[in-house]
Amino acid sequence: MRVRAPTDVGQSRWEIPDPRDADLDGVVGVGADLQPTTLVAAYRNGVFPWPHEGMPLPWFSPDPRAVFWVDDIHVSRSLRRTLRRSGWTTTVDVAFDDVVRACGTDRDDGTWITSEMAAAYRRLHDTGWAHSLEVWDGEDLVGGVYGVLVGGVFTGESMFHRSSDASKVALVDLCHRLEEAGASWLDAQVPTSHLRSMGAETWPRGLFLQRLAAVRDADVRPVADRLDVARLVAD
Repeated sequence: MRVRAPTDVGQSRWEIPDPRDADLDGVVGVGADLQPTTLVAAYRNGVFPWPHEGMPLPWFSPDPRAVFWVDDIHVSRSLRRTLRRSGWTTTVDVAFDDVVRACGTDRDDGTWITSEMAAAYRRLHDTGWAHSLEVWDGEDLVGGVYGVLVGGVFTGESMFHRSSDASKVALVDLCHRLEEAGASWLDAQVPTSHLRSMGAETWPRGLFLQRLAAVRDADVRPVADRLDVARLVAD
């Protein structure tokens, strides 16, 4: 079984500014709303919302952009051991709200996932555009990632873990499912040392937008079945 195809949400009432005109911080514009029409139009143009306290909602298109080739994510020796021995399984879209909630609460550095943002991505999930990948230890949710799938590109919004390596397992499993479905790369948004340690590249904004335009209408729908993570190191 594969994830559902996204529904046509219609045309946004807002004109998404050209991301190539972003300021030095990557801000494209502020304001608008978080309706599915707005979010889909933004992601199709390489733009995403990132709330900051005390100011109207800002929309970003970072330069450079963090990207993973889905067939070349780095799996360390310790992570390989976790994949082989943990007995964990993964699913897609089984516990979307739980994953978003955990991404907003299971961290010590605060969160930008406000109740308004969580509700917005739930609406996007209901229309088939936003998805979650869950990592399970038996019946316990121990990690996950959620984001937005636009054609052949999944934009990861946030990850969480309750067991060591669980968020890394989520990312590796997601890349594998995307590769199997025909995708080539995953958008990880803002570069960090953690992402680079797992093999993320940085692309100039212009290159990112060019490659996004080439695949945003592709029909890429990953398998959603429950799968053992040990398959990822079966070789």
